[in-house]
Amino acid sequence: MKNALVSLSFLFILLLSCRGGNDLEEVQIPDPEVETTQTAYGNPSEVKVNEGGTFKMKGLKYAYDALQPHIDGRTMQLHYAKHHLNYANRLNKEVDTTNLASQSIEEILRNLNTNNKSLRNNAGGYYNHNLFFEILGPKSGGTPSGALAEAISAELGSFDALQMQLTDAGNSLFGSGWVWLVVKSDGKLAVTSTFNQDNPLMPNSEVRGTPILAIDVWEHAYYLSYQNKRNDYLTAIFNVIDWKVVNDKYESALARL
Repeated sequence: MKNALVSLSFLFILLLSCRGGNDLEEVQIPDPEVETTQTAYGNPSEVKVNEGGTFKMKGLKYAYDALQPHIDGRTMQLHYAKHHLNYANRLNKEVDTTNLASQSIEEILRNLNTNNKSLRNNAGGYYNHNLFFEILGPKSGGTPSGALAEAISAELGSFDALQMQLTDAGNSLFGSGWVWLVVKSDGKLAVTSTFNQDNPLMPNSEVRGTPILAIDVWEHAYYLSYQNKRNDYLTAIFNVIDWKVVNDKYESALARL
């Protein structure tokens, strides 16, 4: 970065000196720190739910193509602006004329009548994707630190053991669904998986708890790049998991117990 700034400064001086005399003109030098979410795939911030909808699109903290080569830009654009938006709009259509519109998505899921399949799918799809997109980020990966790292070592054996459990859960899931790292009611960590758009907040979940990490294993999350090689996707995604966000969610979940 320092070299880039020095080069830009030199270019600025050179441009001024070459003009000579009183013909000096100020040259605008772009800030090298500024990142944009506008790409050939569009801008995530422009994706909005239908007018009047209660639950909004939360946006992305990165551009669609910022997770390449691990997740390609076209997949991210379709995933966020098509699939996720569809869940949000359908959820709003269901709740906007009911008392559910005044509840948080977490409250809706914890008190869900699982026989209401439409609400189950759309509320789950909305919540699950929000968490998935939030825990990803460019220049991420690596290993957890802080309280979460200590808990992983003490309760799951090691980070390598956690990675293996998450990958095995994803590969073992028949059809579409999700893999989770959750904080259970006793404060302990657990890895689990759910089918379709179910999640560990729902009353029917085999392992209930507060999700702090979600991995989408629906084919639309990876098929353009990985086709049927789900294991390759599950391996690659660890390069873009933002463990600081996961750690913050872990500490927040513990504080609410």
